Amino acid sequence: MTMETSFLCLLTLTSLLICSTHQVHLTVSPSRSQFFEYESVTLTCEDENSSDGGTVRRNTTRGTRKRCGDGWWKLNGSTCSISYILERDSGLYWCESMSGSSSSSSSIQLSVSGGSVILQSPVLPVMEGDDVTLSCRAKSPALNLRAAFYKDGSFIGDGPSGHMTLLHVSSSDEGLYKCSISGQGESPSSRISVRDKPTVAPPTSTSKAPPPASNPFQLLFTVMRRLLVLCPYIISTLLFLSLYQHRSQGNTT
Repeated sequence: MTMETSFLCLLTLTSLLICSTHQVHLTVSPSRSQFFEYESVTLTCEDENSSDGGTVRRNTTRGTRKRCGDGWWKLNGSTCSISYILERDSGLYWCESMSGSSSSSSSIQLSVSGGSVILQSPVLPVMEGDDVTLSCRAKSPALNLRAAFYKDGSFIGDGPSGHMTLLHVSSSDEGLYKCSISGQGESPSSRISVRDKPTVAPPTSTSKAPPPASNPFQLLFTVMRRLLVLCPYIISTLLFLSLYQHRSQGNTT
């Protein structure tokens, strides 16, 4: 393999590594997935590898992969905003990098309601084990009214003040949620996704365990056992010395 070929292989592997770690993030303000018509909304792209951020694209009934500023909303750098969102703006939104790579963010679903009730829920996936609060909001009057909440079409409980909290969410809590307020109407459905909690290795303890408390009977038993083992050697040594001394005395006489 030539030096040039080796260099090209290294460059390719480096490019693949950069692309695999490249992240583009989409944020929504206000941070929710449902809106009433004529509310203002701002979407922002953040690109870790570029100060230019990214560009927002969307799929709606008015077209697919449409870039912000091309006939919809107002583009300012990596920020896409609108002062009066409409029901036709409901659809799938995501960011694409402006740095030339094919990296894109996770997509989010925005729902714009021409009705009188919306569900305020997290627009981005929530962490496993976190608590998630759902809020049912009426357009008029803008009060905290009693609401009923549903998951995948099944009733899951009432919120006396229009709120319900899902405690310590897990993958079983994923699904389509909606709410209704008596005399006001029903919200569109929004999906809640749960992402796995990152595993953290338990801290390694550097301190040694304290030595076990000594038992006096066990200590005595150990001493006696060692003495019994040593006794034959001691006795044989004494006998050998005595015999040697006796022979020495016999030779002198």
